[in-house]
Amino acid sequence: MEIKNLKKTADRIIIAIKNKEKIILYGDADFDGIASVIILKEAIKSLGGKIENIYFPDRGKEGYGINKKALAFLSKSAPALFIALDCGISNFEETEIAKKLGFEVIIIDHHEILEKLPKASIIVDPKQKGDKSFKQVATVLIAFKLSKLLLKKKDNQSLIENFLELTALATIADMMPEIEENKDIIEEGLRLLESSWRPGLKVFFEIDSIKDYKSTRQIAQKIIFAVNAGGSQNHLHESYALLSSSSQEEAKILAINLLEKAKQKKIKTQEIVQEIEERISENLTNIIIFEGDSSWPSFLVGPIASKVYASFRKPTFIFKENKEESQGAVRTPKGVNGVKAMLECREFLKTFGGHPQAAGFKLENKNLEKFKKCLINHFTHQDFEK
Repeated sequence: MEIKNLKKTADRIIIAIKNKEKIILYGDADFDGIASVIILKEAIKSLGGKIENIYFPDRGKEGYGINKKALAFLSKSAPALFIALDCGISNFEETEIAKKLGFEVIIIDHHEILEKLPKASIIVDPKQKGDKSFKQVATVLIAFKLSKLLLKKKDNQSLIENFLELTALATIADMMPEIEENKDIIEEGLRLLESSWRPGLKVFFEIDSIKDYKSTRQIAQKIIFAVNAGGSQNHLHESYALLSSSSQEEAKILAINLLEKAKQKKIKTQEIVQEIEERISENLTNIIIFEGDSSWPSFLVGPIASKVYASFRKPTFIFKENKEESQGAVRTPKGVNGVKAMLECREFLKTFGGHPQAAGFKLENKNLEKFKKCLINHFTHQDFEK
């Protein structure tokens, strides 16, 4: 079953290419968002399209999704076709601002739909009403299918095949279930990985520390480990630079740097997890884990939340406390919807969204205790396996 509005999006992009319209690609700063941007960029460029700007928000400074700071920076490129990838489905106000600036907004996302949809020109999200396609896909698989529609009249099978590697890796990285379409894409993408022409992937088979790994799956996990360590700099992303590099030498330098950064992040994550475990060890009867600190790096709240949740199997809310606002990550047990919990407590939040078991939020510090009490009340009336 075709994803709702996917052909409509392809048709609109083809019109933009023919009319030489400016196109902006705005991606979330994780493997899924980065791979989606690269696939769409390369497909559009192969058709002669003009990519005016590519933007990945700095999660530490700008948070998740479309934000006002990014729109102010990009406003000089208006009018343009603004395509948000792996974000945007909960950016109601920001979508309106983008439209007022002169952007035509297309949102391509896979996160949970809240109570309404942003008023974008086109929305592609398998979870929206009336979409009968397989729901548990990463945005990268949507971008891959979109690229196939864009390139169907152009004899470029090799380019489509090379998108398979990125699609497989980003699907694994985003922890999508390896069933149905995902299973097929992962198997095919990993099969092609070792023969990739893409320097940013090929280089991992040459780095001394990992070239003797016994399986392609092990190499894939190491690539994901490195890519997830990258950060945004000047609106671009270190991992985007790696995966879109055309130079083997440059790719090797970037890959080695990212692997080292990943090691340091892993050490720091473990230190903070230990600190949290010590904090909560005195009161293990709490129904949720709700911990934050001003000293914790915002880019680590997701990995920290995952590790803490793995130890305690309780709804886990971990946040970085800034001067006026806090930004956090949520992990919940299977069958427990963290987005639904935040929807019930939305009066205390500025933004929130994501997946049922892995989500994020932002709120003013003055609302932290109110938010915590609301969550405790919500989860007290829920049964879930610990």
